[in-house]
Amino acid sequence: MSELTNAKGEAVLNAIKERRTIGRVKQDNVPRGVIEQLLEAATWAPSHYNTQPWKFIVMTGEGRKQLGEGYANVYTATTGDTDPLKREKEAKKAYRAPVVIAAICSPSVDPRATLDEELAAAHAAVQNMLLAAHALEIGAIWRSGAPMYHEAMHRQFGLQDNEKLIGFIYAGYPDMTPSAPSRRSVDEVTKWVEA
Repeated sequence: MSELTNAKGEAVLNAIKERRTIGRVKQDNVPRGVIEQLLEAATWAPSHYNTQPWKFIVMTGEGRKQLGEGYANVYTATTGDTDPLKREKEAKKAYRAPVVIAAICSPSVDPRATLDEELAAAHAAVQNMLLAAHALEIGAIWRSGAPMYHEAMHRQFGLQDNEKLIGFIYAGYPDMTPSAPSRRSVDEVTKWVEA
């Protein structure tokens, strides 16, 4: 096996190993140019037949209200509870970071593309975004969970019937130190099949 001998390769591998989920960020504004770099990185993800099946909705400032209303609507739809204080508590989840990016899989009409491959490509786009955030010293967390999959949230974002939310990426300047990484060994998860 050859050893890594170039700086570019070493930088990429280090970024992959050093990136961490950052769940607590400061409320300081993130410049639009930085956010655009995250989106640009996302669009360079691989996709089968080059379908590029992703869309992004960037929410900052009061724009995060769109997501907040989605959380509140999902709460009411699942519990039947319309209590304004409880709905407000749910809505506040959208304000945990100064930037929230809704990542959407918008499958291609190309008949060769399968939904599984389109979803995989959109997930790869989010991983690119997370790696770019790490490189730009932006903390980020890829949030999902039951509210993201609920029809009320899909309506909130005006998704077409074939589109799916694949994550909310909360981003901002880090306000925490992540814990040490824990990964299974390569030997534990790899089987070699050789002649």
